[in-house]
Amino acid sequence: MTEAADGGHPGVGRVLVVIPTYNEADNVTDVVARLRRVAPAVDVLVADDNSPDGTGALAEALAGTDPRVHVLHRPRKEGLGAAYLAGFAWARQRGYDAVVEMDADGSHAPEDLPALLRAARDADVVIGSRWTRGARVTNWPLRRLLLSRGGNLYARLALGVPVSDATGGYRVYRAAALQAMELRSVRSQGYSFQVELSRLAHRAGVRIVEVPITFAERERGASKMSPLIVAEALWRITTWGLRDRRVRRTRRGHRRWP
Repeated sequence: MTEAADGGHPGVGRVLVVIPTYNEADNVTDVVARLRRVAPAVDVLVADDNSPDGTGALAEALAGTDPRVHVLHRPRKEGLGAAYLAGFAWARQRGYDAVVEMDADGSHAPEDLPALLRAARDADVVIGSRWTRGARVTNWPLRRLLLSRGGNLYARLALGVPVSDATGGYRVYRAAALQAMELRSVRSQGYSFQVELSRLAHRAGVRIVEVPITFAERERGASKMSPLIVAEALWRITTWGLRDRRVRRTRRGHRRWP
C-alpha cells in the first residue's frame, strides 16, 4: 500500500521522524534525503544541539527547500534523551499521531522505516531490533557486539522487559503510547534512555513489537558512545531493577494482609 500524501501513513496517520544531531554535518543531508525518498508522506524534525560543525545550518538549508523538513535548534549539547523528549513535545503540540526515533549517523537505514510503520498499524510501540530473527548487524567490532548483546540480556533479566533489543534506538511510538508513559520522570541518556523508555512502555501495558532491521556502523563522523554512557546505563538498569523488585515484594505483602 502506498502512502497518502495528505493523510500520512495508512493505518498510522501523521508521522514525525525525530533525528537528534550533534556534529553530524557529514551525514545529515544524506540521511534526510534517503528518508524523504522512501517515506515521502512523513515529516522530519532535525533536533540539533547547537553543533559547532554547522549541522544546524545544513538542516536549515534542507528545510528551506522541503516543507516536510523542520529544524529544532537547541541552545547547547544536552544529550540524546533530552533531544528526543523535546522532539516528542514538538510532535504533541502539532498533533502528530506517531513519532519515530532515528539516528543521524546512518546506522538506522531509512529504507527499513516502511516496515516499522506497517507494524505500527497494529502496535503501540515498534522497535527496530538488531537481535530478533531476520536482523543483520554489519561492520561492528566484536567489542561492540558483545557490549550490546550483554547489555540487552542484563536489561531483560533485571527489568523483565520482554524485548530482545531494549537499547535499540530505531523506534515508532504512537502518540497515545507516549501519553501513557511517565515521560516526566525520564532523566537518562544514551543506552539507558532507550532502556528506560522500554521499561516505561512495558509498565504502561502498551503493545510492543519488534521488527528486524539491518544495522550498520557509521562510516563518517565520530561515535558518541563512551565509557560514561555505558556506566550510566549499568547504574540505572541496576537501580530500576532493585526498585521494581521492592515494589513487587510490597504489593505481594499487601495482597496477603490481613
